[in-house]
Parts: sequence; structure tokens; C-alpha cells
Amino acid sequence: MSALTSHPPRRAPRSILPWLAMPALVVFVGFAVIPLVGVFVLSFTTWDGYGSIHASGLTSWREVLTDPGLPHALWVTFLVMAVSWVVQTPASILLGTFLAGRQRYRAVLGVVYFVPLLLSSAAIAIAYEALLDPNFGLGAGLDVGFLSQDWLGRPWLAFGVVIFVVSWQFVPFHSLIYQGGVQQIPKSLYEAAQLDGAGRIRQFFSITLPQLKYTIITSSTLMVVGSLTFFDLIFVLTEGGPADATRVLALDMYKRGFQANLMGPASAIAVILVLVGLALALLLRRIGGRDAGDSQLEGA
Repeated sequence: MSALTSHPPRRAPRSILPWLAMPALVVFVGFAVIPLVGVFVLSFTTWDGYGSIHASGLTSWREVLTDPGLPHALWVTFLVMAVSWVVQTPASILLGTFLAGRQRYRAVLGVVYFVPLLLSSAAIAIAYEALLDPNFGLGAGLDVGFLSQDWLGRPWLAFGVVIFVVSWQFVPFHSLIYQGGVQQIPKSLYEAAQLDGAGRIRQFFSITLPQLKYTIITSSTLMVVGSLTFFDLIFVLTEGGPADATRVLALDMYKRGFQANLMGPASAIAVILVLVGLALALLLRRIGGRDAGDSQLEGA
């Protein structure tokens, strides 16, 4: 009998656990830390992208920080960030809450809604550019005057198009995050609210939204930091125009580095983007207070 008795599996020694994280650490250092250090070093040099690199001290930083176009690019970047957050967050919460239901057709709709995220941003931009063409686009084909406007030729219309296309592409991703958050809310809270006579709207504002606090912080962090890297979609749609109405900081970095061959100033802008993203992520974390793990423990 003793020979047939099963023994519980032995746990791996704690000394092995750090080694299990080594592959991820190597990838992170190789593809994140080293390139970031390299960009920081390049911001203190003069380089045209293919010739020799020459140290130039703070020359690139002075050129960037004294450029009158930098405040405008920063303003447009923060404006895109704020407006896209205002548009995406409510839509994502409502759609995620809807998809968290038990009906079978909602799973099919979830797959359909997720399709835009699988498409290339450049391909999406090309498609919308063709659809919004005032002469040969959707408006001209359907003979609808409202859709036949010069959407990409007027500053505020072009800005609105950018926000719409960005939201259309990324709302599915954040809806998936909120769908998972809603499914983690204890059903007993809703059952107790129903016994008290609370309707669905009251349950949404009294239970769902408060319980999604940390999910909102996580989604907002991804949304805000991700908006700093909007480039390909804006480049294909407007190239920063008209009148620099959509010239965000990432696009300014590309134009300096790969069109004007000024890698030093472009690297300085890249460092600014990293610092702004880090500051915003820390701010959102501070606003969130305790981490999401604490809230999940409390819910359990």
C-alpha cells in the first residue's frame, strides 16, 4: 500500500523562480531599455541617419525647445488624447457592459465589434480617406450633401475625422477590457439591488460603474499613453494638416527624423514623449489610489 500511495508534487525551490523570469527580462532589456538609452544618447548628437554621428551637446535640445512649433504639437497631442478619451471611454463602458450579458448573439457581436482592431491602421486610414473624398467618396456615390464636405481639408473637420477613426479602431479593445471587468463583479450585488427594487439604470450607476473604478484606470492608462504614439493613421489621413491642425508630437518626430534627416532633434522629441507618457501613467496611478489587486481582494 505504501508503494501505491501518491505523493504530492514537490514545489520548485524559490531560487529557481528568478531564472524563470529571465527570458522576459532579456526581451524587455533588449527591445525596450537599450533602444531607450540609445535614443537618449542620440538626442545629444548630430546625425543625418546614415553618416557619422557627432556629439553636439545640448544643440538638439535647444533646437527643439526653442521651436515655436513644439507648443502647438504638444497642444494638438493633448487635445487628441483628451477628446479621444472622452469619446472612447463612455462608448467602451456601455459596449463592454452590453457584451457581458449571457445572450448567445452577444458573443457573435463581440467578435464582429473586435474586427476593426485586427486591421492595419494604415489600411483603415486609406479606406476612410477614399470614403470621405468629396468627389469620389461615399457622399458623392449616395448623393448626400452632408457627406460630400471637404472632411480632410478643413482643420476642425480633419481633427474630428481623426478622433472618429481612432475611436472606431480602438473602442473594441477597451470594450473587451470592460467586458472582463463587468464579468468579475459579484452577481450577489445585482441580486440584492433587484430585491431592493433598483432598475437596470440604477444598478449601472450604483454598482457597475463604482466596481469598474480600477478597470477604468487601467483602460485610461492604456488609452492615454497609447494616444502619444498615434502616427501612421494621422500620417496617411492628413500628414498633420491642414494648417498643422492634426500635427501631433509623434508625427513631428517622424518628419524631423526621416524627412529632414535630423535624428538629434527627433530623438529629443522621442525622449519628451517617453517622459510625458511616464508622467501621465504615474498620475493616473496616483488618481487610482491602491492597485487593482487590492480591490479584487476586497470584492472576494
